[in-house]
Order: sequence, then structure tokens, then C-alpha cells
Amino acid sequence: FITLEAARKMAAAGEAEACQNGWNVAIAIVDANGDLILFQKLDDTQPGSITVSQGKARAAALFKRPSKALEEAIAGGKQGFLSVEGIVPMQGGLPVVVDGKVIGAVGVSGVTSAQDEQVAQAALRALGI
Repeated sequence: FITLEAARKMAAAGEAEACQNGWNVAIAIVDANGDLILFQKLDDTQPGSITVSQGKARAAALFKRPSKALEEAIAGGKQGFLSVEGIVPMQGGLPVVVDGKVIGAVGVSGVTSAQDEQVAQAALRALGI
């Protein structure tokens, strides 16, 4: 599982990446069940990013894949994912995988989807992933 200490390291690394690029983002870190461990929002981040970052993280945790994969599935015609409550099937959520097992996820929102994912990748690197 992701400890609070690990989540803090992830959030700090994500924040550093965002600040280095001048991006205002919300960062959500969840456990394997999609439940929130840690959330932080940089100053001047748009309010909508609060819900979106958490939904991206939840999607990555519950479906054990990057949230971009769900976005691509919908684009490919699998509209059923749109009805799953509480997830956001957009790029920017990445699972935290240790020894082949998903132990949680990070979701980021506030800039473009690719930039959100860049911040999420920085958060994963803080854990050596």
C-alpha cells in the first residue's frame, strides 16, 4: 500500500515538476481502492481540477491502467466507461505498480492532459517507479 509518507514524497515531486513549468495543478493520490490518501492544489488552480484529478487517480487505480487507456477505449467506441461513477477517463492518471501489483494511483489536473501526465510521472519517479 502507499503510506502517507510515500504519498507526501509523490505530491512534493509532482508539485516541483509543475512549479518548474509554471503549471497550476491539483494532485490526488489514492490507494488501490481509489480512496483518497493525499490531495493538494497549487495556488490559482482552476476549481474544476479538484474533482478531475481525483477522478483520474480513481480511474487508474480501479482499472489498473493509465486513465488515458480508458479515454482511448471510449474514443474506440466503448461508451460504457462513461457511465462508471466517480472516474474521469482522461489522460493524467497513472497507477502505482510495485512488484506487478497496483497499490494505488496518482491523478493530476490543471493543464493539458499530456502535461498533467508529465506531473504524474514525476510523482511516480519519487518512488523510484
